[in-house]
Amino acid sequence: MLSSSDFSFLSRRVDDAIDRALKAERLVGVVVLIARDGTTVHRRAAGFADRETGRPMRDDAIFRLASLTKTIVATAAMILVEQGRLSLDDTVTRWLPDFRPASPDGGDATITLRQLLTHTSGLTYGLFQGPDGQYRKAGVSDGLAGPSLSMAEELRRLASVPLCWHPGTAWNYSLAMDVVGAVLAAACGQPLPDLVRRLVTGPLGMADTSFGVTDEARLVVPYVPQPGASPFPAKRMDDPDQFIDENGFVTEFSPSRAFDPVAFPSGGAGMQGTASDFLRLLETLRQGGSPLLSAESVRAMMSNQIGDLRINVEPTPSWGFGFGGAVLLDQAMAGDPRPAGTWKWGGVYGHHWYIDPVNRLSVLSLSNVAMEGMTGRFPAELMSAIYGA
Repeated sequence: MLSSSDFSFLSRRVDDAIDRALKAERLVGVVVLIARDGTTVHRRAAGFADRETGRPMRDDAIFRLASLTKTIVATAAMILVEQGRLSLDDTVTRWLPDFRPASPDGGDATITLRQLLTHTSGLTYGLFQGPDGQYRKAGVSDGLAGPSLSMAEELRRLASVPLCWHPGTAWNYSLAMDVVGAVLAAACGQPLPDLVRRLVTGPLGMADTSFGVTDEARLVVPYVPQPGASPFPAKRMDDPDQFIDENGFVTEFSPSRAFDPVAFPSGGAGMQGTASDFLRLLETLRQGGSPLLSAESVRAMMSNQIGDLRINVEPTPSWGFGFGGAVLLDQAMAGDPRPAGTWKWGGVYGHHWYIDPVNRLSVLSLSNVAMEGMTGRFPAELMSAIYGA
């Protein structure tokens, strides 16, 4: 557990980590918020929201949240479960009768809401299949770029491709939360953006977090590492643009999707918002969920829900998955300074967050450099600064 002396040096170490990343041009701009026991112990906006015009980053800057959307939508789903409007064991076809992707062997498959929320449904992302994959051939959107599709058409295309695994047999990061969003909308007879506002962002006063953009003047410009041996400084993101990682996975971006009235509201990647808004959600969950959820539901969200399966984004099988984020199960195996029970996730536009329940911490970093702020060096450097590791 962190001691009081650790916190006396925290701000200085965190600022040093931020300054190093900005000086090396691995980040263009960033907002870092750290709360302990309900009090913000570190708040800093640094760098540029728009490097080319010299617009400085502000702590009320609006970011494309990418997969931070998943945690918000998962919270909405758990509220409806508490209200009895949904059951975690509901079949998807109860609410979406036509969503019937075949099993890998061509037979029938039954997917539940629980499997969608935990990414064990057998779905995947097109980026994991490559340009010749079945999702790309079917024109499935990953929720970050084109084509501009209605929710009904996205579901039709997604259901036309067989599942990669039998539901419940493997964990794989996927478009499942987009399907969850459609389930919520169908169950309540209300568009997902309105539903999320009514259940989550409205009650918490998250006024700048939505499926649209509340103030375009505060929206940050996104950047993406350049291809080649020297990817930094990152270049201003084109529209469309893409990033190819070391495994050959291609992530496609379209920054203008935030303004596209035709594009479906992606429950996995479609929201925009501020750091202060998202920290308010994290702290609400860390402190037990009121006024949104019961403590029991929050414990379920932050507990491993995938049994003996482990998520496939870590070098060791030390992380499970709850509802809305990954759960650290074995601190020693992970070689991680954070304690077991830490709950985390990130966003491909350059974000990461975690809740450390032992040290009563919520940590959030929103940047405008895709990948680096999520899986690059900066998240590890920030974590080391916080824990003195």
